[in-house]
Amino acid sequence: MSDLLKSVDSRTNLVGQNRFEILMFVLNGRQKYAINVFKVQEVLTVPRLTVLPGANPVIVGVVHLRGRTIPVYDLGAAIHMKPQQLNEHSTIIVTEYNSSVQAFLVSGVDRIVNLNWDSVKPPPSGAGRSHYLTAVTQVGEQIVEIIDVEKVLAEVVPLSSDVSADLLKTNDVELAKGKTVLMVDDSSTAIMQVKQTLESLGLTLVAAGNGEEGLKLLQQWSQNQSVSDKLLMVITDAEMPVMDGYRLTTEIRNDPALRDLYVVLHTSLSGSFNEAMVKKVGCDAFLSKFKPDQLAALAIERLKSWQPSTQHRPAGS
Repeated sequence: MSDLLKSVDSRTNLVGQNRFEILMFVLNGRQKYAINVFKVQEVLTVPRLTVLPGANPVIVGVVHLRGRTIPVYDLGAAIHMKPQQLNEHSTIIVTEYNSSVQAFLVSGVDRIVNLNWDSVKPPPSGAGRSHYLTAVTQVGEQIVEIIDVEKVLAEVVPLSSDVSADLLKTNDVELAKGKTVLMVDDSSTAIMQVKQTLESLGLTLVAAGNGEEGLKLLQQWSQNQSVSDKLLMVITDAEMPVMDGYRLTTEIRNDPALRDLYVVLHTSLSGSFNEAMVKKVGCDAFLSKFKPDQLAALAIERLKSWQPSTQHRPAGS
């Protein structure tokens, strides 16, 4: 399995090029699924499982790896498919999301594929609100479904969007009045959490589903007014279909009408890697997802320091 992941260390070379790598795998049947390699720590044949009485049915047990106790999710069961059958060929994919480590039980791992984000599309609109896909792509003749892992995790361990009372006391509701935040993210789970957090501060959230949609919206706004007067900040995910957050930030910095916007990279990708990428592409800040107090603190800080210009561009300019 180590050979399969040997390309992970070179992933930083993909940043800013609107490219990424997916790890393809199967559950039950021949359909291929995938997650972003950025989230993968290792892939291995399932070790001995310890069952936890009373645990969520999706969690089939825990494994002990290098001094850590890691919960193992049956990914098939988690997305309302047939549960995985445990046998000598069963595989776990160990991942890190939002500074937490967990493993997903799958039937088998296929390969790693390097893709351009513009070849990755949002799920079909007919998939409904309950689908567990964040995107789809095609590899050869095979349609590959990229799983919305954030939704899977949130259903097992519900997220909180509540802001600490102490932070709310420091918030000036009058400063927040009429202020808007643009969030660019393909995860409905992430958008809902951020919306609830920011609305508790008196802010309004506008959402776009990927970097291309977000950029078009910003450019549209810039035709009629100074976008810096409209937006407190832009919050963008890193990985999205069509255009990722790194590319979006680069496009914003290259546009004279948008370059002064305050851009926050908001992602479930953890660690120093993202802090380095923030500097590389020109973001102003980095936030891990699903940390309502950290998000609220940043928004309050921006509200207190924000001084929009008084010059508005004429319509159509």
